[in-house]
Amino acid sequence: MGEPWFKPRSFGYGATPITWQGWVITIAGMAIVVFSSLLIPVLAVGTLWVFSAIVIDVVVVVGLLIVSRSKTEGEWRWRWGNE
Repeated sequence: MGEPWFKPRSFGYGATPITWQGWVITIAGMAIVVFSSLLIPVLAVGTLWVFSAIVIDVVVVVGLLIVSRSKTEGEWRWRWGNE
């Protein structure tokens, strides 16, 4: 598995980036979602843009979740910060 890119959050559920690779993939995922949501309506004609933007966003978010979960040291679970 190598070096972990993410660590479990102190509060709540999920993980937070701890290395430059984790930050790069998080920022890239956010940028793709924002740009697809902003640019596809401008570039596409008709109602196809809604479906395209949703599909791109879902694929990127699911991909980010899969990578971050597989590159996290420890398990994902709800945390209250007292650990």
